[in-house]
Amino acid sequence: MNAAPAVRAIPSSAPLAGLRVMAVSPVSGYAGFNTSIHRVRALKSLGCQVDVLDSLPSCTSRQAALGQRILNRLFRYGLPVPLLDSASVGPRLLTAVSHETYDIIWLEKVLTLNREVLAGVRHCSPATLIVGFSPDDMAGRHNQSQQFLDTLPLHDLYLTTKTYNVNELQELGCPEVVFIGNGYDPASFRPFPVTPRDECLLGGDIGFIGTYESDRAEMLHFLATNGLHVRVWGDGWVHMKRSHPNLCIEGYPVYGDDFAKACSAFKINLGFLRKLNRDLQTTRSVEIPACGGFMLAERTSEHQELFVEGEEAEFFDSPEELLEKCHFYLAHEEVRRRIAERGYQRCLSSDYSNAGRLATVFPHLLFRLHQKLQRNQLS
Repeated sequence: MNAAPAVRAIPSSAPLAGLRVMAVSPVSGYAGFNTSIHRVRALKSLGCQVDVLDSLPSCTSRQAALGQRILNRLFRYGLPVPLLDSASVGPRLLTAVSHETYDIIWLEKVLTLNREVLAGVRHCSPATLIVGFSPDDMAGRHNQSQQFLDTLPLHDLYLTTKTYNVNELQELGCPEVVFIGNGYDPASFRPFPVTPRDECLLGGDIGFIGTYESDRAEMLHFLATNGLHVRVWGDGWVHMKRSHPNLCIEGYPVYGDDFAKACSAFKINLGFLRKLNRDLQTTRSVEIPACGGFMLAERTSEHQELFVEGEEAEFFDSPEELLEKCHFYLAHEEVRRRIAERGYQRCLSSDYSNAGRLATVFPHLLFRLHQKLQRNQLS
């Protein structure tokens, strides 16, 4: 069994300085362009020493991928079927904690760890905090696994970007759940000076960057049929390529600097929420303004808390209101630019960065860590 980590003083310039973190995270997803990497970067910027265990398989055969999809479908139908740990996350994590002492095990939507593995982590390093995180609606069965449900009671803390998940995950057995707002990575999401070439290659009048959903498609088609030019970047839209001449479907996502440039190159960036996840805000809610883009998003209480409506962003409730506001802001460039600039400044002043978001939660987490250390030393 590893010795308990020593209680350390935390300098204010790096509030988490010296903390050892094992981040079990899908950092290789989306060819390395993903928010999991951004959160690891934020932990490091706060002073943590972070080791990373990539939770995605290095390569998966078609047969193995098909088997995993079948198991997932059976689980979604209500059967208590576990997923396969095809990336060997469990054995790798147990090996890591047997060799190193960690203050925190950061589990980012890890669905394949079973109870025996987390019990082994607790036995090997009883003073270590087990902290879960997910940007998705983890009370929805489509985001869960049998292992996730079995291991929730073994977490010390779960961080969720969904306010309604706090009570729901506690009812599923998690001892403590804390809400954390969506954040962005300042190195990836930042304003770009827009050239005519950028506007041609990436931008236009009205843009949406994201995955296909039917309600989104209906809204975009409504704008197109009412004479507005809309451009879409993202997966799942190919079947709509010829649905309307005013609707430009690119058929693939944009990542990295191209994402940030597209936000700057679009006159209006649409912000749709994922209904399956019951979203009231998403990472796009802060990423678009952080890139200096003008955001016109679905109106929710959380969006209105993030940005002042009509001053830092704009919102809509219906297709008719969306159409009206698109017409208005396309015709009023200076107003549009002023709102985009204020939205960007709000991201900075309220510190919606990942590090800023984590910094609001980690004083509580540090208190829990010190409590656990003291209990471990007394026992």
